[in-house]
Parts: sequence; structure tokens; C-alpha cells
Amino acid sequence: MTFADLNIEQDIVDALATKGIIEPFPIQQQTIPLALTGQDIIGQAKTGTGKTFGFGLPLIQRLGADPDHGVKALVVVPTRELAVQVTEDLELATSNRPTTIVSIYGGKAYEGQIEQLKAGAQIVVGTPGRLIDLQRQRLLDLSHVQEVVLDEADRMLDLGFLSDIERIFQAVPDVRHTMLFSATMPAPIVALARRFMSRPVHIRATDPDEGLMQANIKHVIYRAHSLDKDEVIARILQAEGRGKTVIFTRTKRAAAKLVEELKDRGFNAAAVHGDLNQEQRERAMAAFKAGKRDVLIATDVAARGIDVDDVTHVINHTIPDDPDTYLHRAGRTGRAGKTGIAVTFVDWDDLHKWTLIDKALEFGIPEPVETYSSSPHLFEELDIPAGTKGRLPGASAHAASAGGPAEKSSGDRQRSSSRPPRTRTRSGSGSRSGGAAHADTQAPADGAPAPQAAGTESASADGSTDGAAKRRRRRRRRGAGGGSSEATASAPQGSSDGE
Repeated sequence: MTFADLNIEQDIVDALATKGIIEPFPIQQQTIPLALTGQDIIGQAKTGTGKTFGFGLPLIQRLGADPDHGVKALVVVPTRELAVQVTEDLELATSNRPTTIVSIYGGKAYEGQIEQLKAGAQIVVGTPGRLIDLQRQRLLDLSHVQEVVLDEADRMLDLGFLSDIERIFQAVPDVRHTMLFSATMPAPIVALARRFMSRPVHIRATDPDEGLMQANIKHVIYRAHSLDKDEVIARILQAEGRGKTVIFTRTKRAAAKLVEELKDRGFNAAAVHGDLNQEQRERAMAAFKAGKRDVLIATDVAARGIDVDDVTHVINHTIPDDPDTYLHRAGRTGRAGKTGIAVTFVDWDDLHKWTLIDKALEFGIPEPVETYSSSPHLFEELDIPAGTKGRLPGASAHAASAGGPAEKSSGDRQRSSSRPPRTRTRSGSGSRSGGAAHADTQAPADGAPAPQAAGTESASADGSTDGAAKRRRRRRRRGAGGGSSEATASAPQGSSDGE
């Protein structure tokens, strides 16, 4: 079956074909014919099943080949990342039409969004907060909306947007075509549908490869030590056939630290989390989709817009809180018939969470196997070449000069990053110090108290080495420009964040 068989007009079919999108997924086959007639629809489907085109193609076609200026269609989504993803898909479908689409969400300047609205954009994709904000300022006119879509309604419920959704419905005309999509149907979402929809048809759509979900994804569960996780991950990232990889962390801080750690080890990593501004998050996501970055580290909220078909591995750096979150994370791989691997690390303190997930999803793995970066079964199960270490060859200048094995502790790595390894010693000798400014940089790494820094220069002058320390000190003084404050500021950052 093709989209043309579903009565989608040829210019839209041709636009999709440019990206190799030819055959509709099950949810598209079910929703498109009904939606084209104006039937209200409740679509129960998970992220990644193709629902964007399921509601997007009928929406575009019902607006006409050349719609009048002004907002005629509204798509409400829970997160910024999903707004960007949906907008990209709709822009592809309308690439042969003059229809214009604008994304409306917080974290980005108002001006550009307002300009697009004033220019006559016909389709608005937005998050509830910014939509209501612009509507209250009378910069967004919803009085002529003909098509309304609520995407991931259950997620909007989780984020507390339900009252905002009700305000949005009060701002659009009573007579309209409405489609609601949700992975689950909790009671408040059912009540919302009954209140604002007209005799909707409930469509329960499955994954594109129903029955192959477990076969397509290999689930690997390890009980891992927190201090060894980074090394294990770095070795997994060198597995045979490893392509794009998504790593989930529980906190923004953990995501930020892990991306710096992996970059230091030589991996092409990016992160999306709440401490980044919207432009940074969009840039990271775009680089991942384009293949410029092949490792993406994300928190659960920031990951809602990850809709990439060629993800080969998902790694749960920390175990998800519940079975639904586990399925959402693992569902980033094994998409569109491809195979994937989902690796989950279970901390000792989180065994109770894994017990609940294991029972709910019937994995039959009540006791995850204790695993370290040197465990033979790690290499065997994940096709990691024998002898693989957790740092890519030539990862960075200081990594290359460290000369030690990849499994050195993080403290060893930090010491090697701040000075040449041949001067490293724990004897207290000042031969590796270049005056007070340089001593400040060494204190966090070596554990030497900062007040002793003043004495290191005289010790170096007396040094028992061959005079290399004096030459290094002169070079450092000429190169550093005498700025001790800069050196002092950089030391704690390097020791805590791995930068």
C-alpha cells in the first residue's frame, strides 16, 4: 500500500518520496482515510509509530493546496523538542505547497515567531505555555482554526498542562475537526476527549512491527558499579556494528558530566538536557540526526523529540523509574523493522525498581548479572572486540601523552590532563611546579593543600632532576602570561566536571 492508495494528493506523495517515505505505517493506514472525511479521532499510539503523518497529512490536505493566510490548524505538543520534530515532518509534507508552518514554544525569542504569524502562517505547532501567552497578547488569533491536534496528551497531563489545554479549546471555534493522540488513556484524558470532541472514533494502533518488538530489540541488563559505568559505556561504544547511540541519564548534571567524559575519551558525543538553552538543544539534536554526532546523551524530558530510525543502541546509564519509561527509552532503537540493543545498568540501590520493571515487562531477569568493564561476558554479549579499552586512540593530546592503560581511574586522567606525565610524582617535590600560579592548578589533582604552593618554587630550584623543571618553568611563565587567577579557576572545573 502507498499513500496514494489512501487518497493523499500527489504533490504530498511526491514530497514524502524524496525522503524515501513510500509505504504508510499501520496507524497511518487507519487514521488517514477517516481523518480526510473530518471524523474526530482518538489515536492510541506510542511515539515512533508514525502518528505525525497520521494526523499531519489529512490536516494539510484538508486545508487545501493554497490556504488563505492566517492560522487554520493548531497542533499542540508537550515539549519543545517534539514541536521541532513535528514541524520538520509537516514542512516536508508541504514542501510542494505554499502552506507555511511556525513553531511556537518557550526558550526561544518571541520576535521570529511573531513575524511568522504576522506573515500569515497557516499551521501552528506549539507548546501550551507559549501558545496561551501569545494568544493573551492577541498576537495569536485562534478564532479561525479548523483543525486541532493534541499530540502525546498523556504527557501533557504528566507535565500539568491539562488546564492550559482547556483554555486553548475555549479559544478555538466550537465547530472544528479534532484529533487526539496518546500512548495511554488515563481518566482525565478520556474526560477531555468527551468534553471537547464530537463522537470520536477510538483507534488503537500498534508499533510498526507488531509482534517483533522483543525480537527486534535485544535487552541486556547489568548490575554495574557507578564508578565503572563510564568505562563500560566507552567499551560498548566500540562494539561491532554500533551506530547512533542514545544514552539516558536521570539528571541534567549526570548528562553534562557524561558528555564531557566521553568527549575526553575521544567519542563524538552531544547532550540534550534542561540546563542547555533551546538553541543548544536544537543544534545537538540536529547534529545527531545528521550523523555529525553519533552519541546523544539525554534526560527523559529532553528526549521526547528523538525520532531517529537508525539508532542501534540505547544505554540506560541509570535505570528508569517505571516500565512505561523503560519502554519509551528502549523504543528509540529497533525502529521501522531494524534491530537494536537496549543496555540497562542497575545500581545496587535501584534493584527494587528493576524488580518492578522485570515483573511488568516479563523479562525473566530478576537478578541482573554483576558486570564490570573487564567482565568477559560484556565483550561476548555485545560484540566488543577483545582487548578494547575505554579510550579511543589519539583521543586528545593529554590523553595520548598519559601513556597508561585506558582503565586508569578518573583521578589519574585528571592529573595527566594538567601536566606532562614524566613530571608526575607523589613525593612532594616541586620539580613539577612552575611557581604559585602553577601550584594552584596542581592542588586539586594531587591532593596537595593550596597554602603550600608558595614553597614549591624554591624546592624546584633545589631540584634533584636534570634541570628540565627549570626549563619547563620558564616556558610556562612565558606562555601563561602570569595569570594565576585563570589557572586557579580552571582547576576545580577540570577536577569536578572532567572538562
